Amino acid sequence: MMTRAKRRQVPGISVYPRGRKWAYVISTEPDIVTGKRERCFYQGGFDTDDEAWESALARQAQFNSGRCVKPSGRTVHEFLTEWLSSVKHSLKPSTYSNYRTNVEAYIRPTFGGRKLRDVSVPLLNAFYLRLLESGRIKADNNTAMYEYWSEHQHLRNGLGPTPKEISAHCGTSIHAARSAVTRYRRGRVPTQHSPGLSPKSVKNIHRMLHRALADAMAWQYLDFNPTEHAKVPRTSRRRNRPQPWTVDEVASWLDVALQDRFAGMWVLAATTGMRRSELAGADRAGLDLTRKILVIDDTRVVVDGAVEEEDGKSDAGEREISLDSFTVAALTMHLEMLDTERESFGDDYVDSGKLMCWPDGRPLHPATITDTFNRLVDKAGVRRIRLHDVRHSYSTLALDSGVDVKILSDRVGHANPNVTYQIYTHPSTGHDRPAAELVANLIQTAMTTAARRRAEENTARAGVNGVTERSGSS
Repeated sequence: MMTRAKRRQVPGISVYPRGRKWAYVISTEPDIVTGKRERCFYQGGFDTDDEAWESALARQAQFNSGRCVKPSGRTVHEFLTEWLSSVKHSLKPSTYSNYRTNVEAYIRPTFGGRKLRDVSVPLLNAFYLRLLESGRIKADNNTAMYEYWSEHQHLRNGLGPTPKEISAHCGTSIHAARSAVTRYRRGRVPTQHSPGLSPKSVKNIHRMLHRALADAMAWQYLDFNPTEHAKVPRTSRRRNRPQPWTVDEVASWLDVALQDRFAGMWVLAATTGMRRSELAGADRAGLDLTRKILVIDDTRVVVDGAVEEEDGKSDAGEREISLDSFTVAALTMHLEMLDTERESFGDDYVDSGKLMCWPDGRPLHPATITDTFNRLVDKAGVRRIRLHDVRHSYSTLALDSGVDVKILSDRVGHANPNVTYQIYTHPSTGHDRPAAELVANLIQTAMTTAARRRAEENTARAGVNGVTERSGSS
């Protein structure tokens, strides 16, 4: 062990008493011109000078080996602002927007003013728990509009307040107020939100911080990433998750949806499990009806209120899927409709190249898909689920029907095969044809059975009415 005399001869290290404790300072090599050393690291709080020396020697060894960096004097917010600027062009617009929101809404107001070097595992654990329990800060405009609408429902002979009145009172756009009134009149009322963020939202913030602080280490701002050992609060992933539709519910909804202008899109959603962004972004050029193939690559997402064109959600999202005969027939009619509309508009046609577009060629807004889906669900009288749950319904029907989980994983574009319970290395190429036909046949059979049942009921009802009329005439 190094004697006290020799320890005091170690260049660059100074150990000294500070109050009732001991501290040390590590300095750089002397400047070649001035001969002066620059202080690069300080630590105090040691009970004895031996403890201070032991820590100082270990820290200096890390400096000399290049494994230790001078802690950054930046605050957390200053660093994250710098980090967001540097990674912006490597992120999708939607990802960058989410990161920026997480920083400004949740991190800056809490510990954004603290030094980056002070971020610790206990701090992050407490931060995540606070987000889970009371972290919600976004105004719940939907609930506010509903409360105002309910309180004034007696106005205008029971029709309630106008969208203009709701917009003015709640500070929302007139478009949002109109949509809200339509929902409320159909019985779609908002659910009460908890004061905290969802576990998924907390986990997304953790993942962003993990990535950011890993870069802080690479930039030599930190020598330790506290997110590696922080604990994200966990709750059941199945809590409040809606049950997917049964095949009969899918058939009942699709029976009504086939009367909609975008019938082809609804069949595509039911028989492929495509995401909303994929339905909105699908290119007509990616559809090959002869080969019964659809290439899914581009997507349309909403970022800060505006629609952005993006590539797939992940590498697995860019894929080629087989189409069943039922879906091909629906898309054939859809393309015939588009060609007729293109011819009618002539030079005024907007060629967006999208498979799903308005009569004049303009692409479909993702929010419109959700609004139309909800309207068709209400019209069909089936159990209310989210549009995204149609994707879950498709996957459930496929798995229950014995479709291989790897083929299903490739087909729905899961980035992580664990979602479908098994890991493989190569995507299927054409082997998903039976999967395409199987689920579509299930839906078609259920629709046929329902139609037959309605016809029989109508016939029986007509017979009863005929007997009644004859009895009355006699």
